[in-house]
This record gives sequence, C-alpha cells and structure tokens, in this order.
Amino acid sequence: MDVMEQIKEQVEQNQVLLYMKGSPNQPQCGFSARVVQALMACGQRFAYVDILSNPEIRSNLPTYANWPTFPQLWVKGELIGGCDIVTEMHEKGELEPLVREASEAA
Repeated sequence: MDVMEQIKEQVEQNQVLLYMKGSPNQPQCGFSARVVQALMACGQRFAYVDILSNPEIRSNLPTYANWPTFPQLWVKGELIGGCDIVTEMHEKGELEPLVREASEAA
C-alpha cells in the first residue's frame, strides 16, 4: 500500500484522528501538546499517528490534506485544522460536542 492510501485508510477508519509530533503522553512540540490537552478535555478516546516516527506520512500528509502544518486533527474523515483552530474551537465549546458525536457514531 502506498503512503497516500495508508493516510486515506487511517483517516477513514478512525472517527477522531490526530497527526502529531510524539504521543499524547509525550508530545514532542508545544502545538501538539495544546491540541492533546484540548482533546483530552473532551473526555473521548482518539487515535493518533506520531509523524516523527513515520517520516513518509510526515512528508506526504500536507499534500493529502492540503494543509502545511502539524498537528492535524481529523474528525469523521474531515480535516478540522491545526493547533490554533482546535484551541479556538475548544475555548468556544465547539470541540467537545463534535468529538463526542464522532465517538458515539463509531
């Protein structure tokens, strides 16, 4: 399977998916850490891919997503955005219902 197919499969098979640097327990950048905190505050499980240990995904995901930066949050197959968007949605109370609905649909 080529890397673009792998990304497509990951996005389609996980209701809530975070492409990040590191892991939720050990984020490797401040932006990833902020998104993890926002997601954990929602109280739902989410999948993640460490792009630092997956260099092919790291180099191809910006093309697949048409989004240049990391982290990237995907919910129900749609790119939600990066750190600023996710943090803002969390502060406005928009992130938790979105993540909860996606998790319940799984």
